Amino acid sequence: MNFTSNDIRNIAVIGHSGEGKTTLCEAMLFNGGMIDRMGKIEDGTTVMDFDELEKAKKLSIYTSVAYLTWKGFKLNLLDLPGFYDFEGERQEALAACGAAVLVIGANGVLPIGAENVVEYCLKYGKPLVIFINGMDKANADYAGTLAALKEKYAGKLAPIQLPVMADGKMTGYLNAIQERCYKFSTQGPQEVPVPDSLKDQMNEMQASLMETAAENDEILLDKYFSDGKLTKDETVHGIRKGIAVGNVIPVMAGSALQNRGVINLLDEIIRYMPNANERRNTLATDLAADDVVNVMRDASAPFAAQVFKTVHDPYTGKLNYVKIYRGTLKTGMTVYNPNTDTEERIGQIFMLRGKKTELVNELIAGDIGAVNKLTATDTGNTLCALGTKILFDPIHFPKPSLCLAVKPVNKGEEDKMFAGFTRMLEEDYTFSVEKNAETGELLLYGQGEVHLEILAKKLKARYGIEVKLSEPKISYRETIRAVSNAEGKHKKQSGGHGQYGHCKVRFEPCEEHFVFGDEVVGGAVPRQYIPAVEKGLRECMSRGVLADYPVTGVKAVLYDGSYHDVDSSEMAFKAAAALAFKEGIKNAKPVLLEPVMKLKIAVNGEYLGAVMGDVSKRRGRISESHTDGDITTVIAEVPLAEIAKYSTDLRGMTRGRGKFTSEFLRYEEVPPQLAEKIIAAAKK
Repeated sequence: MNFTSNDIRNIAVIGHSGEGKTTLCEAMLFNGGMIDRMGKIEDGTTVMDFDELEKAKKLSIYTSVAYLTWKGFKLNLLDLPGFYDFEGERQEALAACGAAVLVIGANGVLPIGAENVVEYCLKYGKPLVIFINGMDKANADYAGTLAALKEKYAGKLAPIQLPVMADGKMTGYLNAIQERCYKFSTQGPQEVPVPDSLKDQMNEMQASLMETAAENDEILLDKYFSDGKLTKDETVHGIRKGIAVGNVIPVMAGSALQNRGVINLLDEIIRYMPNANERRNTLATDLAADDVVNVMRDASAPFAAQVFKTVHDPYTGKLNYVKIYRGTLKTGMTVYNPNTDTEERIGQIFMLRGKKTELVNELIAGDIGAVNKLTATDTGNTLCALGTKILFDPIHFPKPSLCLAVKPVNKGEEDKMFAGFTRMLEEDYTFSVEKNAETGELLLYGQGEVHLEILAKKLKARYGIEVKLSEPKISYRETIRAVSNAEGKHKKQSGGHGQYGHCKVRFEPCEEHFVFGDEVVGGAVPRQYIPAVEKGLRECMSRGVLADYPVTGVKAVLYDGSYHDVDSSEMAFKAAAALAFKEGIKNAKPVLLEPVMKLKIAVNGEYLGAVMGDVSKRRGRISESHTDGDITTVIAEVPLAEIAKYSTDLRGMTRGRGKFTSEFLRYEEVPPQLAEKIIAAAKK
């Protein structure tokens, strides 16, 4: 297949979970002749949802890639997960795609997931087309869905087709620009005369589309003002320009499940979506000149690409998915990775069709494919020609927002479990795993409960290690609020040398973790034993008297004691210090401390009241807030114990639109009633 960059379209198929993205990809691949029959999600037979976890869950978990050819063009489809927890997969795919198809159901409303997609595409200049799906359903509401879209994105929407309805179902469509009408049949769309009942609507749509086209091209605008109309080709040209810069969002409709309206969608993608050479500037850093350069889509120029995804295939091993931005990638060539300062030799190159790989000799600028067995290259890395070294910006991934403790079901598999998660980090940059030195727990950080659940299942499927997840232990602390004097005497005589150590210590609160003071006079405690007293006290700081939590904020002053010329030793004075510590802390009004986190919560104004009220219910305090456009950022201080699953709760409150980050701030005293429960639970 001899394609040029002008012939390639990289399309992300995106939308909220359950709207029909994977089914739409299936229909597009079927129409392109890549598969003989359309698979079904319920049967686990689709091209894109090929992973066993996806089949079991019946939803997309990973970004999948497949290509098709349509009327002399190559379309690389990237099927993106719609569930919130897999935002990292979406970031990878959107970094590589040149445009997106947003799939939404014909339910008369605008889903929050759809809003997030539109806002992302508008922010980053990704050309977008909206496909209203499910028009075969009896309650399909095209008009209501279009009205909801227009209310939110007034002035940007350009409906270029009108569904032809009969008995509440879509039986065909009218293309307003082309002035042609089609009805669906088993042989595909068949042209029919435009119904008289739709001619007025067609004329209104044509006028609106001409106006939209004129607004995106000054020459067309002058002609539109002088002539009052534009030709079909001029209208298409103006709309294409508007789509390329994000000013126009075309809208189409159909049924992915029934393969209705999909051929029209393919035609319009080819007609309206910009090719690789028409995309906006792709900037990179020229490492030799230390300057920013624009990377043009020229197949004959020095090679440059970026890895946007990494997977471990059971047959081909490690696969790096690459987007070629410049030049041509060929088998056997040596390329440079500036991220790791290494050279890599290109072995096999593949085109992708879900889990299937097709061996090819090269990939040209604008195309997407995969290479295997790169040893020092991971997601986000740049690959470039040895003589022209450039570096693309990294792909930005969301930080983890939920933490759960994880441990193996079978004892003795802790090291294998940690090693398995570590290998999985190569594929997923949105989670992390670390051991809490204080509690001894292994902590798994991710995007949400579903994300962490999938990671656990993936670990079992790949490495045979079954784990269980639970809420992590809170790292409480203990401190004192009063001054107390305590005496510790360690005396033991059992024949021969005895043991004798005696110290008097004053305990008082302080701002630092631990401070030791010495006020001994007259040699009551010899100088050589004073360090042993300090060491004994420091060792005791690891376990308090309330619930065995570490102690902090204590000043201990040794002011008196006694010794024995023969029986005293460092060990004896350490033991005496431990006795004094236990008594002194107990009598110094010990209290429990809890970690307090600083939350930065970004929400739309309509959810602000609910979020601020929820912070108060969690014993939190609002310290400040500021508004930028529709988004208000709230800074709050909330105890860690109150935000165990805050990511899930925030999504529920804000219909998935709220975002937050957290960081440790300080320790504060636990309210007495709660402290009693925590202490009682710890003693159990």
